[in-house]
Amino acid sequence: MEFEQLYKSYWEKVFRLCMGYVNDYNIAQDIAQETFIIIWEKLHTFRNEANIGSWIFRIASNNCLRQIEKGKRFPKSELPAHITEEKEYSLEPQIQFLYKCIAELPETDRIIISLELEDVKQAEIAKIVGLSEANIRVKIHRIKEKLTLKFKENGQ
Repeated sequence: MEFEQLYKSYWEKVFRLCMGYVNDYNIAQDIAQETFIIIWEKLHTFRNEANIGSWIFRIASNNCLRQIEKGKRFPKSELPAHITEEKEYSLEPQIQFLYKCIAELPETDRIIISLELEDVKQAEIAKIVGLSEANIRVKIHRIKEKLTLKFKENGQ
């Protein structure tokens, strides 16, 4: 498959996965772009032994985890009081709340639910995360229960 096709097919899915990790539009865009740079550089090494989507999501999730680790090592500085951050996007409040809730989950749960929301098969999620398919089913059920509870508590 050509890179351009992969980019068109997977950009939005990878971006949403990144949003689930960081809950910040601009940072998610940066991470998604960096992910596609890695895919571009490594595409020649893909051996068709796995599903290309699983390979892409594995790269994206690893990249997200690396960015989160970098963020922990280098604390974000606060903007000066007279400078305000301008958001150039507008997501529906419920979607914003969903991303916020997902971002608060433990790292493994974030990747699992983000992939589930992208309609990735549970068998593929199991391979990406390194857990059994049965364990993935249980985790997805529990994560959905947590998210549903948060939505009820928030009056959504």
